[in-house]
Amino acid sequence: MIRNGLYSVISKVFNGIEGNSVGVSVVQDGTMRGGGSIYYHVGSYTCSNGKWKGELTVREHEPALVTELFARKVVTMGFTGTYNDDGAEFEATALVGKRSARLKMILRLLIPDQVDNEARRER
Repeated sequence: MIRNGLYSVISKVFNGIEGNSVGVSVVQDGTMRGGGSIYYHVGSYTCSNGKWKGELTVREHEPALVTELFARKVVTMGFTGTYNDDGAEFEATALVGKRSARLKMILRLLIPDQVDNEARRER
C-alpha cells in the first residue's frame, strides 16, 4: 500500500508546453486531495505490489494567467505509476480543451500519518 500522509508534489508537463507546478497532497486510503498556489486536485487510486492507478481532477482555485495550460478548465486524467515507502510517481495524458498534454507527477512523502507509523511498527 501507498503510505498515508502528506506528500510534496512536483508536476512536470512535457511536449514543450508550459505548466510545471509544485504543491502538496494528502494521500489517504485510496484518495488524494491537495494543491498549490493556483490549482487544487482531488482523486482516487488503487495500489498493489508497487504499482498504482487512478483518476485525478485538477481545478483552478485562483485565476491563473491566460497562458497557463489549465487556466479556466476542469481537467480529469487517468494515471498509472509506481510507488515505494518514500514516495510515488505517475505519468498521465490529460485532454485540456482540444489539446492533449502529457505530464509526470512526482510525490515525495513529507509526513506519514501517525496511524500508518504505528501499523508499520506492529508488523
